[in-house]
Amino acid sequence: MKLLRYGSAGAEKPGVLDSEGRIRDLSGVIPDIVGEALLPESLDVLRRLDLAALPLVSDSSRLGPCVASVGKFLCIGLNYSDHAAESGMAVPAEPVLFMKATSAICGPNDNVVIPRNSQKTDWEVELGVVIGKEAKYITEEDALSHVAGYCVVNDLSERAFQLEGTGQWVKGKSADTFGPIGPWLVTTDEVPNPQSLHLWLDVDGHQYQNSSTATMVFGVTHLVSYLSHFMSLQPGDIISTGTPPGVGLGQKPPTYLRAGNVITLGIDGLGQQRQLVVPCTS
Repeated sequence: MKLLRYGSAGAEKPGVLDSEGRIRDLSGVIPDIVGEALLPESLDVLRRLDLAALPLVSDSSRLGPCVASVGKFLCIGLNYSDHAAESGMAVPAEPVLFMKATSAICGPNDNVVIPRNSQKTDWEVELGVVIGKEAKYITEEDALSHVAGYCVVNDLSERAFQLEGTGQWVKGKSADTFGPIGPWLVTTDEVPNPQSLHLWLDVDGHQYQNSSTATMVFGVTHLVSYLSHFMSLQPGDIISTGTPPGVGLGQKPPTYLRAGNVITLGIDGLGQQRQLVVPCTS
């Protein structure tokens, strides 16, 4: 299934794509794409629905974040060896973990706002893993049974805030609009192997990132198991699994986003995002 949320910001409703790619309203079945709705038994109920009997959504002008009320937005750094190299950093011996403020989350096609005093806002296409069942001290063999599905994430970053001051990376990762997710949450039955997905990102039609999740240092099963040994993972938590090479920081010379740029990105089978970059006005 391809689950989604549609409508104006803050008033999104749950939906699902039918076989013809049209949005069907799920608000009469579940309150939102959140929490208990992501449990395995809940997803099984949705799979048995006759989608053609659900109301057809005519107003699909905006897609919201594909998951509501995200509890934890966990991110993995330097998880592609060639991206670590372009960043001038060593390939880590174990996953590098940081968090992104959930207030950064926005819809897949919402505008990206350059933060005040930013000179180095950068892009990062990533595979997002959405937790569907509580995970605590789980094995790699059991990891995927705790996953509801996958989504596209643009892990936007302000490199000066992230790398040139004191403290942790979270400062450069958490500006408003720095976490577009979606367009869909694609359930695991439609993604038999999360380590064989093509992902890409363009800015103004120029392709900067073009890679595969096959080249991750630490795969999805390892990451879910690993993180569950440090904290419990809850339904609706998102793990953003790292970015391949081609970010602005790694260009020669470095290239960063400016107002007026258009970012397009996607992962095969998980959909595409498109964002207009705009200046901060508040």
